[in-house]
Amino acid sequence: MLNQVAEGVLIHQSELLENNTVVVQGRDGVLLVDAGTTGDEMVCLANDLRDLGQPVIAAFSTHPDWDHVLWHTELGEAPRYGTARCAAFMRDVLSNADWKASVVEGLPPEIAEDTPLDLYGLITGLPAGTVRLPWDGPKVRIVEHPAHAPGHAALLIEERRVLVAGDMLSDVFVPMFDDTDDPIADYLVGLGLLEGVADEVDVVVPGHGSVARGDEVFARIRLDRAYVEDLREARVSSDPRVVSPKLGWEWASAIHEGQARRLVRDSEREQRPD
Repeated sequence: MLNQVAEGVLIHQSELLENNTVVVQGRDGVLLVDAGTTGDEMVCLANDLRDLGQPVIAAFSTHPDWDHVLWHTELGEAPRYGTARCAAFMRDVLSNADWKASVVEGLPPEIAEDTPLDLYGLITGLPAGTVRLPWDGPKVRIVEHPAHAPGHAALLIEERRVLVAGDMLSDVFVPMFDDTDDPIADYLVGLGLLEGVADEVDVVVPGHGSVARGDEVFARIRLDRAYVEDLREARVSSDPRVVSPKLGWEWASAIHEGQARRLVRDSEREQRPD
């Protein structure tokens, strides 16, 4: 089911992980951002778009996590864009002979059999530094940053004042770090870039969870920054996503626990004499 969040901007949310697929209506069709997770859901989305008479004419993956680079034949053959780094990361993944087995191993068992992989990760990288999405529709600004995953980018739909945030600013997941030399610094850079466009935004669509509107946009940025700074300073987090997660999302607290342990190990390793 498609739900409108702003003029010409609709979302389709998955059942299991509350992934938000974003549909931006243009003159001759739609831009599809992060197409979805299961075959059934993507077929449902394709049917909804057909009923609206809106073919998919362009697509974009915000980053190269498995649940953001899937596709279904029912959605058509539109170009599927991503940043240059996102596309390069996916090329590396697909160059491994056993890539499919590795992806399947990481899928939630509830949806593993209904997650189509035939068109997995076939992303067309935009030239490095591209700031406008090439499509015939409302102007879309690409905000690339180093947080969470290689080549991660948010999309600012300027005329609709909507920010598609990828896997940031969620009300169900705490900030999740990439495996880099300084993931906390990288994440704070990303948050800073999102904050830099927040005055131009009325609606934020996170990769997972509920849409943020109005004052909640800045509140989510502050919440994410507080979480990251707590981990940086080795403080006990009071983040509500950790201490009182949404019903049914208690399992997500393991993400926080794993990150906290990893940062402690990294700190101890740095302090250890050679």
